[in-house]
Amino acid sequence: MAAYWPYFGLVVIVAVFFLIERVRPAAVTRFEENVLASLLALITIVSFVQVIARYGFNTGWGGALEFTRILFAWMILFGMSYGIKIGSHLGVDAVITLLPKRFFRAVALAGAFCCLAYAIILISSTWLNFFGADTKGGAVFYWERMFKIGIGLDDLRYPVWMQETFGLQERVQRWIAYLILPIGLALFAFRSLQAMAEIWRGERRMIIASHEAEELVAENKDILKD
Repeated sequence: MAAYWPYFGLVVIVAVFFLIERVRPAAVTRFEENVLASLLALITIVSFVQVIARYGFNTGWGGALEFTRILFAWMILFGMSYGIKIGSHLGVDAVITLLPKRFFRAVALAGAFCCLAYAIILISSTWLNFFGADTKGGAVFYWERMFKIGIGLDDLRYPVWMQETFGLQERVQRWIAYLILPIGLALFAFRSLQAMAEIWRGERRMIIASHEAEELVAENKDILKD
């Protein structure tokens, strides 16, 4: 039972997202947008301060590069589920839009299912052994190993006062930085499943953005004439 607690935690996180979104969808959207905006702002601020410190005062923070790299990974892994939600992922739909409505819907559902399967396989691929595949591991397996080992990051360290006050190790544990990996994939799977349901009910056409360039040109056709 102990081996399954990370999966139970992912289910709880997704369930909380789902339940809150049913009651207050705008609040969930604001939360997602604020998280992404905060991550981007932190990347910008840390990078700007580092450049000023490096070239202006010949100093700098040794962990800045690793910190911004982790923030960028968090932004991508958290943002990919939000991209599914608002339909901002780009894709090629030149062929499937020519299909009859019934076949178009089937292909759209298949595309959403592939995204769902992709997320589930990356979360844990061990279950593919049931189909004869020689696979094991996944995001949860990797994160759980980092959690048990407790190995630290290369350059990111806790402040000295935190080490002395709370008895922390010198380096920030990798499992903290990699926590977004299983969570981001779980949210991606949730949004893909949600997109499948919306496509099935006719509330959505595809899981990707449709004719984004054409719509942008149409909206700005008067400006282009000038």
